[in-house]
Amino acid sequence: MVFLIFKLEKWVVDRRIEVMKKEGISFVCNANVGINVDIKEIEANHDAVLLCGGSTIPRDLPIEGRDASGVHFAMDFLEQSNKYVNDGCLQTPDIYVKGKKVVVIGGGDTGADCVGTSNRQGATSVVQIELLSKPGTQRTDKDPWPLWPMVLRTSTSHEEGCQREWSIQTKRFVKNETGTLSGLEIVEIEWAFDAKSGKYDFAEIEGTTQIIDCDVVFIAAGFLHPQKEGIIDRLGITLDNRGNVATHNYQTNIPNVFAAGDMRRGQSLVVWAISEGREAARAVDTYLTGMMRLESKAINVLEMS
Repeated sequence: MVFLIFKLEKWVVDRRIEVMKKEGISFVCNANVGINVDIKEIEANHDAVLLCGGSTIPRDLPIEGRDASGVHFAMDFLEQSNKYVNDGCLQTPDIYVKGKKVVVIGGGDTGADCVGTSNRQGATSVVQIELLSKPGTQRTDKDPWPLWPMVLRTSTSHEEGCQREWSIQTKRFVKNETGTLSGLEIVEIEWAFDAKSGKYDFAEIEGTTQIIDCDVVFIAAGFLHPQKEGIIDRLGITLDNRGNVATHNYQTNIPNVFAAGDMRRGQSLVVWAISEGREAARAVDTYLTGMMRLESKAINVLEMS
């Protein structure tokens, strides 16, 4: 079975890589820095190093039955599926959901990717559940422009077929006598503002507990921080209180080592990754040349001249 991934076509990516190569950028593949490539060697042989490793440690759901066979992190599923589509290999990935009942825990973009991929692989049903309440269709006074609007989003993945549920808490993974996942126990919740704490909290709604039949569950509950083993530990990089790389103007505690993107600010959107890359490039250029020659969000060409 051959199917198309619903994300950006690979020929577009290949074309962009060729443009970057012609601009003088060298790409070294099969390099798992910190594993088969020593980051200390890279640092020693270069004037500056920019870390953009992302926020890769997923948020787990350590509840009863978590060890059931059939419970996976979202990225384990998506990475295998993407390689399967891109390489055109005949060997089916280890995680393959054709003919299976799938539940996706998490209502974000990664969860939507799991929905779309499950549909493309031929899952018999796909249910996506979210802890938060269902968003409205318009901005409120709590998220005015230019803040990110907390509104309901329906992606092409959802349009291909998916049951979506909000204000749902997962209680436990149900497994059979062989340890294989057979269902998911959930309960409906109600969110309310706590005046004492100044925060929103939720309470279970009595009588709403139920078990959803499922064969596979994908946990798409976000990411905590970058992987510490390898690059961070080897270099002795200082971290902030959230476990991300601590920087000052994108510079770490090691003068010639910089960081940008999710690795520095925590998981976020691709537009932030682009912005971080531009700002970090300016910081690196200033460090190497002692001059501010590149634009930034705060300084444009006219101000520089």
